[in-house]
Amino acid sequence: MTIRIIASDMDGTFLTANDDYSQRRFERILDKLKTQDARFVAASGRQVKNLQELFAPTIQKGYEIDFVGSNGAMVATHEEQLYSVHLSPAQLHKVIDWNAKNPESAENIILMTGDKATYVSNHATGPVAEMVFQFYPNVKQVEKLMEVDDHILEITFVWPNDEVHQHVLELRDIFGDELHATGSGFGSVDVLGKGVDKATGLQVLQDYYDVLDSEVMAFGDNGNDLEMLKKYANSYVMPNANKFMLQAIDKKALNTNVNDGVMQTIEDYLDL
Repeated sequence: MTIRIIASDMDGTFLTANDDYSQRRFERILDKLKTQDARFVAASGRQVKNLQELFAPTIQKGYEIDFVGSNGAMVATHEEQLYSVHLSPAQLHKVIDWNAKNPESAENIILMTGDKATYVSNHATGPVAEMVFQFYPNVKQVEKLMEVDDHILEITFVWPNDEVHQHVLELRDIFGDELHATGSGFGSVDVLGKGVDKATGLQVLQDYYDVLDSEVMAFGDNGNDLEMLKKYANSYVMPNANKFMLQAIDKKALNTNVNDGVMQTIEDYLDL
């Protein structure tokens, strides 16, 4: 079966480090995909706007890239936004109230990703603040998160890396089917609307382009990629992924992210 969509997570998967990717090598792959009426999708916990900035050097040359941003809460083609799922004010209150009453959250940082900007509390300083400004465009520090005038796509907690999986399980137990919690790497735990993940986001693009599951290839390395990787037969986990991911997904990319493992695997599949 011909592959018509190749979707890849970014951090720890497609990107080598410091937002870098091998631009010429990637554009050679995009040239090949175009001849096969296939598309590349950046599927990330990052916002669509951040992803568009990340790939600006390639997009400015006329290449088309589609986006599943905010872990599936927003989907866009190279031309237009197709889909977004926002948290209701009641859901926002529920999550923030839980955080305020949770003793383990005393030093935790909360971010809210909205349509207009990303919001973080005023007490975010040091390395965490630097991380926020690196991965989120248009960051605004505010005194009270619940007074923000914006439509919110997701709430993000920043925990120590080794605690992420534990907190994801706790949040799923607390919020049940009402919300979806997932780990995004770098200590981030994202809380999204019910049923929102990268797989549902990709389905929006599949419906738009009339693409079957068997025509999708996917790459990922973390818990927020799990639904996507489990959905498609042509899915690959990165060799540098966490142990639970390596156990959950059978196929492995041909190399790690720092060695362009996604591109190497695509080139091998496309016989480049």
